[in-house]
Amino acid sequence: MVREWDPRTASSAEMASLLATLNAVLAADLPDDPPWRETSLREYLSEVMPGERRISWVAQAEAAVDGPPGAILGHVQVLLLGDIGVLEVLVHPDARRTGLGRTLVRLAARRTYQEGFQSVGVEVVGGTPAMAFFEALGFGRDYVETRSVLRLATVDWTAVDAMSIGIGTGYRIEFCPGGPPDDLIESYARAKADSRDIGDGELRPSSYDPQRLRDSLDCLHRRGMKPYIVCAIHERTGEVAGLTEVVVPAQHPTRADQYDTIVVPEHRGYGIDRAIKARMLLELRAAEPGLTEVQTWNAQANEAMLAVNAELGYRPDRQWCEYGADVAELVHRLDARTR
Repeated sequence: MVREWDPRTASSAEMASLLATLNAVLAADLPDDPPWRETSLREYLSEVMPGERRISWVAQAEAAVDGPPGAILGHVQVLLLGDIGVLEVLVHPDARRTGLGRTLVRLAARRTYQEGFQSVGVEVVGGTPAMAFFEALGFGRDYVETRSVLRLATVDWTAVDAMSIGIGTGYRIEFCPGGPPDDLIESYARAKADSRDIGDGELRPSSYDPQRLRDSLDCLHRRGMKPYIVCAIHERTGEVAGLTEVVVPAQHPTRADQYDTIVVPEHRGYGIDRAIKARMLLELRAAEPGLTEVQTWNAQANEAMLAVNAELGYRPDRQWCEYGADVAELVHRLDARTR
């Protein structure tokens, strides 16, 4: 049974069943990743930024006679943002190769098309069955990043402490738990805009204006994702010269997600990137004692940041790919296969 599904009104039993499928997928495809918890999972699946919408479907095992629906075996959601629909697809390992994944993608693609969107994208983890699955459906690979993981038990904290103060004169570093303070919001947004890499993927858009940045931080908090920010401030102008962002999700609080690390072009060459990332690790060590790992994603061409990560102790883990398709063509192909 496949049906449209709203996590905001789903029963506790449904949420627990979805979590079990999610963790079964992680155990099969990413066995070194920590299992997810139910804490704020409902909010993670339902909260969105202003102007965005999220639509979900679940596939459940057949119900017994006159009984409730069975376990959730699959889940798909499409996040409608900007001019693209972004898919997330889960199929329990025991239900793979049954056509269920194709059915779920077809539902989400048709809705995306009906909503007037022209393209659809999905993040695909390298080395998992999802790569062959989406390529067989006609998705093309648009962008590739390398995920790297830092295990805090292996960190040389003396070296990290030295790196955190290895910044050029004329700059100071500030730690901002929860997000940048109001007096830095505009400068912070300008720094992100000035350093925007046009080649970056589109499925995790950044925030380049103050109001969108405020909305983004508010959405993170509502989804149970605690942000931490470290900024480098140019003392003469008071402007944000560099920044790095980490989020600790309630759903997997032992592994944090490193988001953007940015140095404004005119402030590069002063050791800012290494210093702010090192300072972040020191602050996380104190603020999140239960944290054991940090994961980050970098474009393969970003050799400078990959080198900084390696110096801090991050180790490349696997590729993280963005795939895309023309939604009208995708719907046509999927419909043709069901005839």
